[in-house]
Amino acid sequence: MNTSEEIWQEYHSRLRAFIKSKIADDMATDDILQNVFMKMHGGLASLKDKTKLHSWLTRIARNAIIDYYRGQKPAVKIPEWLPHPETDPSEKIMQELSDCLQPMIQMLPEAYREAVILSEIRGLTQKEVAQVQGTSLSGAKSRVQRGRAQLKEMLAECCRLEFDHSGRLCDYERKGKSCDAC
Repeated sequence: MNTSEEIWQEYHSRLRAFIKSKIADDMATDDILQNVFMKMHGGLASLKDKTKLHSWLTRIARNAIIDYYRGQKPAVKIPEWLPHPETDPSEKIMQELSDCLQPMIQMLPEAYREAVILSEIRGLTQKEVAQVQGTSLSGAKSRVQRGRAQLKEMLAECCRLEFDHSGRLCDYERKGKSCDAC
């Protein structure tokens, strides 16, 4: 198995060129490259199939580039005298419930928690989840589905959810005053 230093030597130039092809700023490129190798160093033990190292590193770099561009959105402060636009109620509901889901995700068994985080938060495909977790595709699908089901149960214990005719969440109400997660 390659050490982090050996991996750095082998992939540094290729990953920098890949990142540089997407981002013109040299300092940002170097920062992103450093972040990629920090994530690689922290997650290398979880990579079960070492033959997938290059694609795994490329995926980390691609996600870091996306995060970079998300952070580049200009923030424009709305003047106080200008009326603030009303937020879409469904956006507010989704934000409130997503705040509840974070602690619920942490309550999941480890295999389900990791599968849900990889697929639902990091946006990996279930095939990629299987690779990262070192399991079969059907095993990864099962973990993601079971994790989702447990989250749905936890949310249903806490809240009454209301959906519109299209199946989209349109309202919710907490069932009790003391929900563990919300």
